[in-house]
Amino acid sequence: MTQDMDSKKFACIIARFLDDKLGKDISILNIGHVSSLADYFVIVTGDSTPHVKALMESVKERVKKELGRMPARMENDLRNRWNLLDYSDVVVHILHKEERETYAIEKFWNNAFSVSEDEWKEMSKEFKTYEK
Repeated sequence: MTQDMDSKKFACIIARFLDDKLGKDISILNIGHVSSLADYFVIVTGDSTPHVKALMESVKERVKKELGRMPARMENDLRNRWNLLDYSDVVVHILHKEERETYAIEKFWNNAFSVSEDEWKEMSKEFKTYEK
């Protein structure tokens, strides 16, 4: 990863990678002012259990290949319906749609600031793979 890339830019690029792999309802939350867990959460929904797994593997590989970073840790539930990639400053939550509705991460972190889709797409446009 380039030295001048901050955690917001990194989160936006991860969102772009998830979008390229057809992740749904992508949101970025700036939690840095309310928690020491990370600076940003990137949250995405997968349509099925295989899609959740594919999103995780794709993001992990693209971040490694294009930005030279590996997650500090990875977690998933036993049914592979909620995967987590922890890059220290950015934590990626990849959830099956039912788990996304059940756990409502955005509601729990309602005092976090959101990064709009237009903003993350603009900040990550050089990493766009597909025209939509």
